[in-house]
Amino acid sequence: MTRSALLVGATGLVGGQLLARLLRDPRYDRVTVLTRRPLGVEHPRLEARLVDFAELAADDLPAGTDGADVYGALGTTIRTAGSQEAFREVDQHHTVRVAALARTAGATRIAVVSSVGAGSGSRAFYLRVKGDMEAEVTALGYRQTEFFRPSFILGHRPSHRRGEGLGSSAATVLAPLLAGPARPYRPVPAGRLAAAMIAALAEDRPGVRVRTYEDFLTLAPEPTAAGKA
Repeated sequence: MTRSALLVGATGLVGGQLLARLLRDPRYDRVTVLTRRPLGVEHPRLEARLVDFAELAADDLPAGTDGADVYGALGTTIRTAGSQEAFREVDQHHTVRVAALARTAGATRIAVVSSVGAGSGSRAFYLRVKGDMEAEVTALGYRQTEFFRPSFILGHRPSHRRGEGLGSSAATVLAPLLAGPARPYRPVPAGRLAAAMIAALAEDRPGVRVRTYEDFLTLAPEPTAAGKA
């Protein structure tokens, strides 16, 4: 049985990996991407819609969203956004706005990238925003909701972030030292995270779940060459 997918964040690290995998997945006969700028990708099953996330409306979603799977990979940094308020607008409000409109249109399953340590009561602003986002998406009442909480995500980002190369190298070197309670903080390749998100929705298990490092390994046990990039 084929399904349709609705993806946001396709121009980012994890979103780009999601897009590539969804277009190869025979379970999806259509992949719709909501994006602020052209993707530069063409595929017979791909529909890219240029939107303003701040003004997103029901008409921006494709007909046939009923029963669709939603993949959320929107994200920025406070440095890139320019302020804490602008950061929250992208990482929380844009994500929730997409999820709410899709749910109203009949989408039933959703997988969203969050962060290890996310929590509405966190002292860290970044983690508090992620926690608030999770709480709002949960309240939408999807039949299946999957939150993915990675630590450092490995891969080549379309836009370079200061310190990214050094951080990636350090995370890789230190990974073996992160054992026991610290294992959720091990870095994960973007491709493996994307594969795990798709695998989680393929299980079609009703409920709300938080997925961390061990789940990534279980859901996507053998990363592809692309996943290691």
